[in-house]
Amino acid sequence: MLKKLLVLLLTSVLTFPLATSVFAQDAPAKEKAAKAARWEGHVLRSSTDNSTLTVRKVGSSDERTVKYDSSTRWVSQEHGSKKVNDITSGDVKDGDRVICTGTWDKDGVLHATLISKRLTGM
Repeated sequence: MLKKLLVLLLTSVLTFPLATSVFAQDAPAKEKAAKAARWEGHVLRSSTDNSTLTVRKVGSSDERTVKYDSSTRWVSQEHGSKKVNDITSGDVKDGDRVICTGTWDKDGVLHATLISKRLTGM
């Protein structure tokens, strides 16, 4: 009986640190994946077939792919204005300035939850 109790105690002492380390490594990965991302610039190319925009950062040659889907919200807004207008993906053309927010995937593609077309002041 004493041997069984000792074996059980030893097993739990060895198992607990291993389980803790496995779950501790998993938590930061989920936290990092959920971090919101932002990319802004001018639309170089748009592909309605692939549901993507290629956006070049203003004042740079850095380009990123922005992927959208049916859940992506599309809006337009003038600089300095609080008024936000709902638009569709067809209202964004090559050359337009956009601000995209969402999450990055492992391939460096931004999956957009919001795409805001920036309008010039009149």
